[in-house]
Amino acid sequence: MLNLLTEPLTYGFMQNALAISTLVGILCPVVGSYLIVQRMALLGDVIAHCVLPGMSLSFFFGIDILIGAFGSGILGSFLIGWIRSQSRVKVDAAMALTFSTFFALGITLITVLKNKIDLDSFLFGDVLGVTSTDIYRTLIISLVILIVVRLFYKELLFYTFDRTGAQAIGLPINAIHFGFMAAITLTVIASMKAVGVILVISLLVGPALTAYLLVKELHQMMLLGSMIGVIVSFAGVYLSYYQNVPSGPAIVLVSSTLFLFTFLFSPTQGILTRPEPASRSARLLRKLRFIRRAE
Repeated sequence: MLNLLTEPLTYGFMQNALAISTLVGILCPVVGSYLIVQRMALLGDVIAHCVLPGMSLSFFFGIDILIGAFGSGILGSFLIGWIRSQSRVKVDAAMALTFSTFFALGITLITVLKNKIDLDSFLFGDVLGVTSTDIYRTLIISLVILIVVRLFYKELLFYTFDRTGAQAIGLPINAIHFGFMAAITLTVIASMKAVGVILVISLLVGPALTAYLLVKELHQMMLLGSMIGVIVSFAGVYLSYYQNVPSGPAIVLVSSTLFLFTFLFSPTQGILTRPEPASRSARLLRKLRFIRRAE
């Protein structure tokens, strides 16, 4: 049994894969927790697809892919907000339109510019092919986002649950919103190598949702979600190594399986284990018995 755990560690590509999986497993649930409590979980998926045009342009002009991906992701998020604020279009419709438009534009640019981008790796991830540069980049992004969340936790908490109240007391809600969009975009970029843009939404919300069924406080949700994120990332990488399956889908399937188990058996929220509230007739019967005893 121990040999099954240690054998993959003798290979450099597995060490790199586990390193970036740890970082992504910690980062994604922290950002995903805010998405869940704000009921904006699909925003992560939208931004994940919005980065494709910027990546294609960066590759064509020979600049850092992070610059193009970040600019494209931020542009997509602001386009959603602009459409929502300037028309009667609801946010879900704006996200659907932006999602499809940017994704189609990215695919078109890759074809027209004849970029030699490994589209399968970009879409579905290739955690076993990460390099030291990928790890350092993900480490820097993770540290920046986690430090900002720690320093401004109270402000972010207030903004998340009462945006109107946050504005009333003078919090810079526009700056917070921009920072939040930037954090989502950077998280998506950091996670692309591990699970790809199509599956990144699962790692953003999967571990956080599992934690949501087990704890009640936001900080507990982020901490437990990060622990779960690391576990499912490790399990997915090992599954990918031993079963020769794609790494990104393996991580996502492990995360979804753990969520399903928690959904069924959570002590307080599981549909098979949660305490059932007393029925109306049962409560009425108890009241009648109490009245009779009192007489």
